Amino acid sequence: MDWDKLRIFHAVAEAGSFTHAGDVLNLSQSAVSRQISALEEALQVPLFHRHARGLILTEQGETLNQTVRDVFSKLAMTQALLTESKEKAAGRLRVTTTSGFGSCWLTPRLHRFLEKHPDISISLILEDNDLDLGMREADVAVRMHPPRQPDLIQRHLADFSMPIYASPDYLRRHGTPTTVEDLASHQMITFGGYHPPVPHINWLWDAVTTASGGGPKPPRLEVNSLASMANAIASGVGIGSVPLYACAQYPDLVRLFDDLPLPTVDAYFVYPEELKTSKRVSVFRDFLLAEIHASKR
Repeated sequence: MDWDKLRIFHAVAEAGSFTHAGDVLNLSQSAVSRQISALEEALQVPLFHRHARGLILTEQGETLNQTVRDVFSKLAMTQALLTESKEKAAGRLRVTTTSGFGSCWLTPRLHRFLEKHPDISISLILEDNDLDLGMREADVAVRMHPPRQPDLIQRHLADFSMPIYASPDYLRRHGTPTTVEDLASHQMITFGGYHPPVPHINWLWDAVTTASGGGPKPPRLEVNSLASMANAIASGVGIGSVPLYACAQYPDLVRLFDDLPLPTVDAYFVYPEELKTSKRVSVFRDFLLAEIHASKR
């Protein structure tokens, strides 16, 4: 099988159309189509079902694409290891983490890492779903739960509590609640979405529902972003609970119910076994640990 045709096949399988694959590969739609037809002719099997809305892999196409994906991910890993200097951290590091941690905590600190390591560039992928590090969708991850894949190395970074916050302006207008039951009559901000960025994100709403016998008024605002939740709390929309790192840029916020037990979010630095000797990975891990230690001080 021709490697160039396999590369084009993989791009088409991921894009779902000749046109979109051509945009990625900088080839015309007709050139991409000819390469796929030639590959199908060489293999004597159809790889795609063609229809008006795009392309769907056949069973044979699924089998081939799985193998090609594995091969290209291994090649990408090998290339990164071969080109990396053992003495000097250099190259591109693809980092994935949740949108909340990435936008609220990590991004404002990255300039210090990049200044210290001028030969490293960062590709930051903010995604609340876990990317597959084994398939090279990213090099390393900061996750808000222990890794579920058994072949990944993990390092516990920190546990962040989830305080209850309100803005001074909100408390002036609506009064300060003294019990969890009081929150049933206040304007609450909760997370609303299919992919919770951290466990127990709506623990406070659950507690208010239980304390009020299941009858609080609906949340004033639901939003599928931790950063937006923190912004809404700081803007005086209502009361909410978010991880400590999400509200670090709003020092005027008032923490409520200091004596109430709070859930915590455990953050882990995760990377594949193949990158355990990578200089880029080790310096980035050390940077995260140093920044977390400094923020605790």
